[in-house]
Amino acid sequence: MQANTLTATPTEKGTFWQWRGEQIYYVRAGLRHPHRPPLLLVHGFGGSTDHWRKNIAELQEEFEVWAIDLVGFGRSAKPQWQYSGDLWRQQLTDFITDVIGAPPVLVGNSLGGYASLCVAASNANIPGVVLLNSAGPFTPTVPPPEPPPMRRAIQKAAKWLFQQNLVSWLLFQWTRRRSVIRRTLEKVYLDKTAVTDQLVEDIYRPSCDPGAAGVFASVFKTPQGEKVDVLLGQMTCPLLTLWGEGDPWMKVKERSAQFREHYHQLTEYYLQAGHCPHDEIPQRVNQLIRDWVLGFSN
Repeated sequence: MQANTLTATPTEKGTFWQWRGEQIYYVRAGLRHPHRPPLLLVHGFGGSTDHWRKNIAELQEEFEVWAIDLVGFGRSAKPQWQYSGDLWRQQLTDFITDVIGAPPVLVGNSLGGYASLCVAASNANIPGVVLLNSAGPFTPTVPPPEPPPMRRAIQKAAKWLFQQNLVSWLLFQWTRRRSVIRRTLEKVYLDKTAVTDQLVEDIYRPSCDPGAAGVFASVFKTPQGEKVDVLLGQMTCPLLTLWGEGDPWMKVKERSAQFREHYHQLTEYYLQAGHCPHDEIPQRVNQLIRDWVLGFSN
């Protein structure tokens, strides 16, 4: 496996790592410290290393910081694979072994949080995990009620419809429009001024890559991954959960209670932000990550 350095933007340098014959993009900043673990930042669905630029700029002053584009996103390759938490777990695990060379604290937002949990559940050497509005299903405590036959038939038909290539392609073409990206971001950010032209472009640009539509379509075809409570039952490291209270995509209080129920080595904070607090209120998030990591590593 090889790495070749190149300039990603005029202000940021990134590197490509060869994984399973595909190019994977990552960024490294800061210096390694003998008594502090490195940090590995993992973006959410549709995101990339660009979404962490405000965090990298500050955290690199005290930590060695890595950020990676999951396969299928950002500047990484977008092969026609079956995308799943298990695939990203394998990618991150190999990246830690082959490139970082030391167990990092995993910091994940949304889908990246779920991928980070998958890694920590299978690797006892991970020193800690930070989740920001993390995605992933819990095992239902009560089986959901059986829908009426007509509704069940409609749900089955809708699922089939969205699995059709033409339908998913058309939906992808609609959702990747800059105006739609902006409106979506403005719904999930409390501070609308944080939704900048650059942020919209950072999300739009990878959608133009070959294979991007296929990655989007895989969302409707990939089997659901391991339940979060099962993953938490396999973890042993400290866990920090940061919740943007204004997230319209998840019931934050309910998910917070589920995490506390299934994991006792947990510290949590509620933040005045939406689905992506690391980008919306980066200074607050950076300070919380810094204090928490230094609290158990020094």
